[in-house]
Amino acid sequence: MNFPAHPPTEQTQQAPDTTPRWSRRAALGALAALTATPALAGRASARTPRTESATPSRTATQSAADAPDFGPNVLVFDPSMAIADIQAKVSDVFSRQESNQFGTDRYALLFKPGTYDGLDVNVGFYTHVAGLGLSPDDVDIHGLVHVEADWMQGNATQNFWRSAENLSVTPTNGTNRWAVSQAAPLRRVHIRGEVPLWNGYDGWASGGFMADCKVDGRVVSGSQQQWLTRNSTLGEWAGSVWNMVFVGVDGAPPQNFPDPSHTVVDSAPVVREKPFLYVDGSGAYQVFVPALATNARGVTWAGGPRGESVPLTDFHIAKPGESAADINAALAQGKHLLVTPGVYTLDAPIEVTRAGTIVLGLGIATLLPAGGVTALSVADVDGVKISGLLIDAGATNSEVLVRVGPQGAGGSHSGDPTLLQDVFVRIGGAQAGKATVSVEINSSDVIGDNLWLWRADHGNGVGWDVNTSDTGLVVNGARVTMYGLFVEHHQKAEVLWNGDGGRTYFFQNEMPYDPPNQAAWKDGSRNGYAAYQVADSVGTHEAWGLGSYCLFLADPSVVADSALRVPDAPGVRLHDMVTVSLGNDGTISHVVNETGDPVNNTNSGISYLVSYP
Repeated sequence: MNFPAHPPTEQTQQAPDTTPRWSRRAALGALAALTATPALAGRASARTPRTESATPSRTATQSAADAPDFGPNVLVFDPSMAIADIQAKVSDVFSRQESNQFGTDRYALLFKPGTYDGLDVNVGFYTHVAGLGLSPDDVDIHGLVHVEADWMQGNATQNFWRSAENLSVTPTNGTNRWAVSQAAPLRRVHIRGEVPLWNGYDGWASGGFMADCKVDGRVVSGSQQQWLTRNSTLGEWAGSVWNMVFVGVDGAPPQNFPDPSHTVVDSAPVVREKPFLYVDGSGAYQVFVPALATNARGVTWAGGPRGESVPLTDFHIAKPGESAADINAALAQGKHLLVTPGVYTLDAPIEVTRAGTIVLGLGIATLLPAGGVTALSVADVDGVKISGLLIDAGATNSEVLVRVGPQGAGGSHSGDPTLLQDVFVRIGGAQAGKATVSVEINSSDVIGDNLWLWRADHGNGVGWDVNTSDTGLVVNGARVTMYGLFVEHHQKAEVLWNGDGGRTYFFQNEMPYDPPNQAAWKDGSRNGYAAYQVADSVGTHEAWGLGSYCLFLADPSVVADSALRVPDAPGVRLHDMVTVSLGNDGTISHVVNETGDPVNNTNSGISYLVSYP
C-alpha cells in the first residue's frame, strides 16, 4: 500500500502534509507484542429483532442443534451468553490474527439479534464480523467493533483482509476506529458516534471502502490517503489527503477537487448491495439479497428491507478440504454456495453456470488454484452474485484467475447484472504465485464493488521474476461499472478496458515498485505502462476519482510516460485525477496521455488534473 503521509492531529482535523515519509513497507517497524483484551463482566440483553415478517423471534436460548454446521471457525454468539464468555472467544481470535498477515487461519464472528453490552471486538486479519439481523440495528454492540494498527506502531498501511457488516455499534467514549487499507470493507453498519479512519497521531492508512453505512457522528479521515464512500449517510466528513470519493452519499462534503480532494457524485447509477446471512423470526438461517437499485442514494435499510430472502437450505455449505468437483456437483444440482472460512486448494475451476447463483464467502474464504487452472469461472448468464472471496495465485501460472463470461460473450444483462463484491486477488505474499490476468470480464453489465487486485510488494515469494503478473483487470464486456477499483503493482497495463460504456467510481493504483531498469519496463517505444488504459476502439467511457502512484525502488531513474491512457473520443471523459511520486523515487511524466504535470524528485511529488479532455 502507499507509503505514509504525515498525519494531522485529531484536534485540528486539518488535511495532513502530503509529503510522504517513506520506507519500504516490508520493513516498517517491529511487531508489537500481542495482548488479548480482558473479558468484561455482565451479560448481553436480548431484544426482538425487526424482520421481513412480523413473526416473533425465538428465544435467545434456542438449541445449538438447530444451527447449521458452519465448521469450527464460524463462531455464533447469542444474547443469552455472558459477555465475559463472548469476550474471551473474540479476544482469543484477535490474539491469533492481529499480525497474522499471511497465515492460513480464517474466522467469521456472527452475532444473533440483541444487545451486547461492554463488548470489545478488535478485528484482526482474515476476520469477518457480522450481525445476523435483517437490519443492522437488530444487533447492537455497546462497546467497539474496531481496527487498530498497534502491531505496526500505528501504521495501518498493511491492515488488509478483514470486514464488518450488518450490525450497529454504540461506541465506548463515542469513537469507533477503523484504521485500514485495502480489502477491509465496512458494509451495512450503523455507528452511533465518530469513526476515525487512521490510527491517530502516530499512524497512517491508505485506501478503504464503506457502503450502505450510517455514521451518526463524523468520519475523520486524518492521514487516510484515499477512500471510497458509497450509498451511505454521514453526520459529517472531516479531512482529505489525495483522493476521497463519495457516490450517492447523504452528508457528503461539497465537490471541491483538488483542495480538498473531494470528488462527489450525486447517486450510483446502478447498484445492488451485497447479500448477507441472517436469522429470521422463526430462528431459521436465510440469505437476504437486496434489490437492484438505479440512481441510488443513501442507505438501503432505513425504510425496511427491499429484496428477497433465500433459505440457507438452498445452499451448499462448503468446508475446507472439499474439492472443486464436490463444489461443482452441488452447483450442478441447483444449489447456491456458502463458502466457510478456510483455504480451498482447487485442481479445477469452480464453475458457476446457473443464472441467479449466489456465491457467498464467510471469513475471507480463500481459493488457491493448483496447476495453473482458473479459480472461478462464471457463465454468461443473468444475476450471478459473487462476494467475500480472496483468490490466491498458485505457483504454476494461471492465464486468468477469475473469468466472468467466456471470451466473445454477447448477451445483455442490464435487468439483472452479475455482481463481484469484496472480491480480492493476491499474487505472491502468502507464497510465490503467478497469473497473467487476475480478473477478466467478458459479460456485459457486470458490477464490480470493492475489488483489490494485488501483485504483492512484500511477504513471501516476491520479486520481479518471481510473482509475475501482466494485468489486474481486463474488461471486454459492455456497460461494466466499477465502484472501488484497487489495482496494484502489475507488470504491464494494470487495467485494460476494451468494452464500451464503462464507468469507474474511484480507482487507486500503485505502479510496480520493482522494475529493475527502464529496458525491462517499456510498452513498445513508451516508457513504462499505463495504470489504467482504455482501448483506442472504445467510444464511450467515464471515470471519477483516479489516483496512480509510483515508487521505483529498484531503479529510481525509471519513468512512466503516462499514468492513464485513453482515446481522444467525445464520449470518453475523466474527472478528478492525481499522480504522486512516493518518496520522489521515480517519475510519472503525465497524468493522462500527454496532459498533466510530471511528478518526480524535482517538484512537490504530486500532480492534480481536474478533467480530461
